[in-house]
Amino acid sequence: MDLAQLNEHFGLPGVLAFDATASGLIKAEITTPQAKATVYLQGAHLTAWEPAGQQPVIFTSRKTELAPGKAIRGGIPVCFPWFAARHDGKTGPSHGFGRIQDWTLAFAALAGNDIHLTFTLGPTEMSRGLGFDHFRLAYQLIIGQTLTMQLTVANDGAPPLLFEEALHTYYKVADVHEITVAGLEGVTYLDKNDLLQAKKQDGAISITAPTDRVYLNTTATCVIHDTMSKRRIHVAKTNSNTTVVWNPWESGAKKLADMDPSEWHEFVAVETVNAAEDTITLAPGASHTMQAHISVEGIPA
Repeated sequence: MDLAQLNEHFGLPGVLAFDATASGLIKAEITTPQAKATVYLQGAHLTAWEPAGQQPVIFTSRKTELAPGKAIRGGIPVCFPWFAARHDGKTGPSHGFGRIQDWTLAFAALAGNDIHLTFTLGPTEMSRGLGFDHFRLAYQLIIGQTLTMQLTVANDGAPPLLFEEALHTYYKVADVHEITVAGLEGVTYLDKNDLLQAKKQDGAISITAPTDRVYLNTTATCVIHDTMSKRRIHVAKTNSNTTVVWNPWESGAKKLADMDPSEWHEFVAVETVNAAEDTITLAPGASHTMQAHISVEGIPA
C-alpha cells in the first residue's frame, strides 16, 4: 500500500497516522493516552516508545540514515534469519535481511488504550538470493503503558528451517556508566570482545568497557537499573534462550558511521535472542513464537 492507502485503511484519527521521510521511508506515528511511538515499515522497526508519564525508553541514533535499504541504528531491529554475521560461510547483510526489507502492515486496531499492530514478511527477491524462500514471519506489537513484541516464524518448506533471531533492543539510559543489568547472575556467556571465551557472570552487569556478551541457555527476566533516570526497565521474555548485552563504548562508536561518537553512553542493548547453540531448527509446517515484554518501574525519590 502507498501512504494514502495506509491512512485510508489503517489510520485512526488522533491515534495512528502514516507519514514518509524525504527519502521515502514510511512510518506509523502513534499517540494514545498511554504512549507515543514510531514504527517504520522497513524492518517493522520501532524507533521510539514513550509511555505516558515516563521519559523515552528506546534509543535511536541521531545520526542514523533513514533511507531505503539502510539499516536503522537503534530502536528495535528485527534480526532474521541470522544474528550478527552469517555462520555458514556465505555472505549476507549483518543481522540478516529482515531489518532492511519492507514489511506489510496486516492489522492495526486500538484495544482499550493499547495499539495492536501486526506486520508480515514472506520470501522476497533478496531472501531467495540468500537461500531463504520457504518462510513466513508475523511480528505483533502491542504499544501502551507497556510494550510487547512477538515474532512468529513459520516453515513453509519441506526441509527443516534453521535460523537465528533477535529483537535487538536499544534502551535509552541517562548514562551507561551509572547503570547495572540484573538477572543474568551465574549465567555462562561468550565474550565476543575476548575471542569468544566462555565466562560466567559474577553479580549484576556493569558497563565499564566495550561490551558484547552472548548469554546462553537463559530465559531470565533482566532489569536495567537506570538510577540517574530514577527507573527500572524490566525485560521479560518467552521462547528465547539467549540474551545479548551490548555497548560499543567510545572506541567502538567511533567505528560506526551511523552513530555520533558521543552517543554510546546514552544506551545499553539488552536483546531477546535465539542464537549460537540456541539456534532454532523448525520442522516443516511448524511455527515458533518468541516474545519480549517491556515495562518501566519508577524508583521512589
